Amino acid sequence: KAFVTIMDGCDKFCTHCIVPYTRGQQISRSKEDIIDEIKHLMQNGLKEVTLIGQNVNSYGLDFKDKKYHFKDLLEDIAKLNIPRIRFSTSNPWNLNKDLIDVMAKYDNIMPYIHLPIQSGDEEILKQMNRKMLIKDYIDLVDYLREKIPDISISTDLIVGFPNESSEAFRHTIDLYNRIKYDNAYTFIYSKREGTPAAKIIDHVTLTEKKKRLYELDELVRKYAKEANEKFVGKVLDVLVDGVSKNNAKRLTGYSPQWKVVNFTGDAKIGDIVKVKINEASRFSLSGKQVKN
Repeated sequence: KAFVTIMDGCDKFCTHCIVPYTRGQQISRSKEDIIDEIKHLMQNGLKEVTLIGQNVNSYGLDFKDKKYHFKDLLEDIAKLNIPRIRFSTSNPWNLNKDLIDVMAKYDNIMPYIHLPIQSGDEEILKQMNRKMLIKDYIDLVDYLREKIPDISISTDLIVGFPNESSEAFRHTIDLYNRIKYDNAYTFIYSKREGTPAAKIIDHVTLTEKKKRLYELDELVRKYAKEANEKFVGKVLDVLVDGVSKNNAKRLTGYSPQWKVVNFTGDAKIGDIVKVKINEASRFSLSGKQVKN
């Protein structure tokens, strides 16, 4: 596995985020540099590449001399026939159906996307300077699931953005119940000095914020387990990472859907093998290697 940076910096200026101030404006690497790096990695046995950037969906928008966007880069990399391609992070307001269509077109683009929304309340999103309507976000998720039925979707959510009301938090809960994510990374808002949000006088207590986070995390656990249980009885392709950290007699790796799979078998690190899933928890799947 390898991570390949396709861009640096960010132009979005979310009010709670320090990145644009510390890393500067967006700069996209050239297509040629990225593809040359991946080809070199493939010559050295690379099985999976993850394309990374603060917001990969905005790749290429800073090019002045050409029109070449993330969907074009993703398709060109898919044509290299590397076994597995992933990308992160994917800001939803730059996600479009053309990019989703490219994901659906190529089997080596893995059926997983991390799609941070941060809040289910549009007023909070405005205060965050995140230009996303909840209806548009849901439409994108529905289209992803229509075009890629086995896709896994995760998100980021911030609880307790300054002066988040009880009603605003309920909208986040409502969204979570609507989407039923495979997983979520949840946080209590943390002030970053130098950002616009840090100047807001906040009237919501930390006790209330912790209570909301606990409620949200209960949903995260519920739907994560339900999502994993759907794979019981199925055979998944697993890229072997090594020995399971909890059982030296078992191997571990990741499915295309970014699920941790612990299994018995005789595979080697770097192999992509078929594993029949016989058990699921919130955090992982368990199974047994089956021969092709």
